[in-house]
Amino acid sequence: MGLPDPGMTIDKGSTALVVTDPQNDFLSPEGVTWGVVGESVTENNTVGNIESLFKAAKENNFQVFISPHYYYPTDKGWAFEGPLELLMHNINMFDRKGALTLDGFENSGPDFLQQYKKYINDGKTVVTSPHKVYGPEANDLVLQLRKRKIDKVLLAGMSANLCVESHLRELLEQGFEVAVVKDATAGARLPEGDGYEAAMVNFRYIANALWSTKETVDAINAS
Repeated sequence: MGLPDPGMTIDKGSTALVVTDPQNDFLSPEGVTWGVVGESVTENNTVGNIESLFKAAKENNFQVFISPHYYYPTDKGWAFEGPLELLMHNINMFDRKGALTLDGFENSGPDFLQQYKKYINDGKTVVTSPHKVYGPEANDLVLQLRKRKIDKVLLAGMSANLCVESHLRELLEQGFEVAVVKDATAGARLPEGDGYEAAMVNFRYIANALWSTKETVDAINAS
């Protein structure tokens, strides 16, 4: 017997689109992780699907939130790290020159994908403080959502079994309903396993809904 589908209804007043790490280091062929995530990103049409979500949300006046991942020079002083944290620091992933400067940021690895900037830099999208490991516990995403009386989230971005799954789990624990957009994410393929496939199992187990981009856009348009 399979798991039941709890279903989820959305509306523009209480529902927001949250996108994690829509940044060059994950989504551009020039990004430092493309060698391990590129196949998954390409197969899922992740880049195009995230843009479809941005477009639909903006056209229908849904609020949009970005939870980015940045590392500053002081983050290199950590005394211990997990394996992916160590890898990210070793390859200078998401590295910025400092919290108070944009020197060298434009079109760099931690910058947003160029085609997303018209949606993100429109003066309405909320770009939260950065998360530092995987989840939003250390940034202000939940505060920003609560302050706008958002209690339902459409979740997309990178990468599936890391930041997306960690955001899903924390948002659920914080009392939000969450629909994950399954083809608006992707994951690394490493000898240790396929991150995307691992995430899909857990998404089905714990998310309130697991929708395709088309299903999500249709729901946004119908709201």
